[in-house]
Amino acid sequence: MTPAAVAPPASVDGTLHASIVRLARGASIETSTRNLAEIDGYAERLPPGADVFAAWLPGTPYHHLVSVAKRLRQAGLNPVPHIAARRLASEEAAREFLALLRDEAQVTRALLIAGDSAVPVGPFESSLSFLETGLLEAHGICSIGIAGYPEGHPRIAWSALEAACDRKLAYAARNGIDAFIVSQFCFDPDAIVAWVERLRAGRVTVPIRIGVAGIATIRTLLNYARRCGIGSSIRALGSDPISLPRLLMQQGPETLVRRIAAAEAGASVAGLHCFAFGGFAQGARWLQRVAAGRFRLDDTGFAVEA
Repeated sequence: MTPAAVAPPASVDGTLHASIVRLARGASIETSTRNLAEIDGYAERLPPGADVFAAWLPGTPYHHLVSVAKRLRQAGLNPVPHIAARRLASEEAAREFLALLRDEAQVTRALLIAGDSAVPVGPFESSLSFLETGLLEAHGICSIGIAGYPEGHPRIAWSALEAACDRKLAYAARNGIDAFIVSQFCFDPDAIVAWVERLRAGRVTVPIRIGVAGIATIRTLLNYARRCGIGSSIRALGSDPISLPRLLMQQGPETLVRRIAAAEAGASVAGLHCFAFGGFAQGARWLQRVAAGRFRLDDTGFAVEA
């Protein structure tokens, strides 16, 4: 995200302001659209070549994901499709999917996930087992994202998550693949900072993008949090009773982003990754304004220009 920037404030808060701008400028954003025509307007909100992750929605054929990636490429953006190992019915289907992404959308970067299927529909039990087939690099994908979990995973132990991450990074290094980590969204900045520190202490040096929930109603955020297995950080949405008016309030990630930017570990974060739960246009507009420095710091977070 690199729109024309405004000058940072000449005050003791200037360093923090600049750190927040840097996180937004290094950001990517995610789309889960089913409407291909919607993609044509994305270029108005994003700089040319910006990474746009294309989510593989449950129950959606991979051919739709290819169509989304192709439309993103035509719009002058860089498609980064999710590849969900457990949703691929066979090695033949995987080869077809990857060939279509390469030939129709010139995809060279992807986010590799297991997928939320309780039982694999094909031979790939995990994202690691799929990665180690070599199919990704054989089809021109030379940059691979690995999912990270600041709060852990509801069904996988920390030790297993860390071991799998280490194996994926080792495989990428051996095979000349540029790896990066994208975290699940989380509402607890302390959990995020501790997770980044844990990775860096374990000598993980690849870029890390921190997943944040874009501006959305509290009801929408709660729904996505429960669906995605987000844990105790749901409490960060607030401890007050959740009345109907409060459920309909819009909330952004300003407090969380400020805390990350202020932490020592935040300096080693490459950027944000926006889950646009409140709509792509709104999420992209938020990133655009923060990347341009169009916000002012307040007591706990920052206020973005209207």
